[in-house]
Amino acid sequence: MFTIKGILEFDPINVTKKHDNQSSWKKVAMVRFENDDTWDYYSWFLKKRFNLNLNKPLRGTHLTVINDIVDDNLYEMGRQLFHGKEITIQYNPLDIRSNKKGHWWLKAYSDDAHNIRTVVGLDPSPYFGLHITIGLATHLQLEHSEYITDQCLRYNI
Repeated sequence: MFTIKGILEFDPINVTKKHDNQSSWKKVAMVRFENDDTWDYYSWFLKKRFNLNLNKPLRGTHLTVINDIVDDNLYEMGRQLFHGKEITIQYNPLDIRSNKKGHWWLKAYSDDAHNIRTVVGLDPSPYFGLHITIGLATHLQLEHSEYITDQCLRYNI
């Protein structure tokens, strides 16, 4: 397991249309890793091993802690307690995962993140689990990404 540290940021700047459309009801907090090229490092491996090109995550290397409907008062309390705090994240560098839609990520673990989610009234584990996004296959490589995902699952790679 590798350990990295980042800073928890509540209410990050909206950089996607989806985030902008959902910002009236959805609360967001994420761990930022300043000057961290973790996404680039692992996407390079996918390029070398499978000739798969990934687009950089819009928010760079990050881990989303909150991306849910949260009670306003609990969220504000969590913001006052945890905004700007250093958070510890662990991940297995060999545990790269993908879905059939071209998204690639590293499964992550963080007691800090689980505790923060509990404080704001959420289940400790988010729906998609804690993860560090590596990138998204380019539109020209979605079929190739799906093929690689299928083969990795088939041969337990």
